Amino acid sequence: MDSLRVEGGARLAGTVDISGSKNAVLPMLCATILAPGEYTLGNVPLLRDVTTLSSLLRTLGIRTHREGHTLRVDSTGVVPNEAHYDLVRTMRASVYVLGPLLARFGHARVSLPGGCAWGPRPIDLHLKAMEALGAAVRLDHGTIDASGAPLIGTRIDFPISSVGATGNAVMAAVLAEGKTVLGNAAREPEISSLCEFLVAMGARIDGIGSGVLEIEGVAELHPADAVVIPDRIEAGTYLVAAALTGGDVTVRGARSDHLEATLAALRSAGVEFEERGGEIVVRGGGEISPLRVETEPYPGFPTDMQAQLMTLLLFGRGKSEIVENIFPDRFKHVPELNRMGGSIRVEGKSAFIRGVGALTGAPVMASDLRASAALVLAGLIASGTTRISRVYHIDRGYERIEEKLAGLGGRIWRVRRS
Repeated sequence: MDSLRVEGGARLAGTVDISGSKNAVLPMLCATILAPGEYTLGNVPLLRDVTTLSSLLRTLGIRTHREGHTLRVDSTGVVPNEAHYDLVRTMRASVYVLGPLLARFGHARVSLPGGCAWGPRPIDLHLKAMEALGAAVRLDHGTIDASGAPLIGTRIDFPISSVGATGNAVMAAVLAEGKTVLGNAAREPEISSLCEFLVAMGARIDGIGSGVLEIEGVAELHPADAVVIPDRIEAGTYLVAAALTGGDVTVRGARSDHLEATLAALRSAGVEFEERGGEIVVRGGGEISPLRVETEPYPGFPTDMQAQLMTLLLFGRGKSEIVENIFPDRFKHVPELNRMGGSIRVEGKSAFIRGVGALTGAPVMASDLRASAALVLAGLIASGTTRISRVYHIDRGYERIEEKLAGLGGRIWRVRRS
């Protein structure tokens, strides 16, 4: 496996461009199942997850062709083949094919998904949504088998706000008979982006961006083109990198309206930045203040920024607390940060961070996507060399992170597997 070698101590400066959102493009790709034809998606990030999902879609008869950050999709020949374990096991978002296959063909077989190696992340809400729409769902030796034609609109109130379940339910409901109302629907920008793409395809969806989505089923959809929104988590990660290193960095292409909770946390921590149109300029070097932050569904502080913020708070002048309400087991980066000299104690769903002011480079291992980013950030500020193994995790969600950081003056290199 490749690894990353980071020499700490460099001050970042310059401009970094934010790539398209991984969590937005993946459901959009699955939505092409709903209507045969040709699509063009712009601002598609060059990521392992996009490649993996494209491979999965090809097993369903969908052709994809990439030209830089443009992805052309031809779903003319889509067929309801089974989404097999070999591909689905590597990426949780593969389950997004369930709703479109069921809505379009009345039947879907999808292996139970895999993904990041931290804690249980059940898909019960996905399955219950399909059942509420009239599908018969059973588990067959690790494979979801769902059937029901036609799907019938209904009201679904999610007990918790779930991005994945909301996306799957929307894609199933757009071709269902009658009206579907989704209560406590996820409000994340990636869900709004999916809904807007579906509307461009001819879907009828009201309440986009709110916690209640009303979907009036239509008989058929048609292909559409779209540009993928910028990745708010990648943007947040570079904002933290600039603050940590005392840098002067312009984050270009970010949408500050998608980053309000992250920007509020950074402002409370004493990070200085300026918003200029599609740019956010960070001037680091000031004292980091301690914080108490709780992760929440959007528009609250995102769980996907928890690990990166934790690294920043290690340089605070006091004691901080992060409460992880979304995925309470998402603390596998803590032992690795402590190996570098951090002082973090986990109790239940809370992590208590004591500012240490300095870290020391060490060999560390990434356990998941966002943990990888936290360790890269730690390596940028640690004294000496940090070697991060299992970086295939970071390749799932950050496009060319070592090249982008090096372009800002970071001393970071990819060590290729021999």
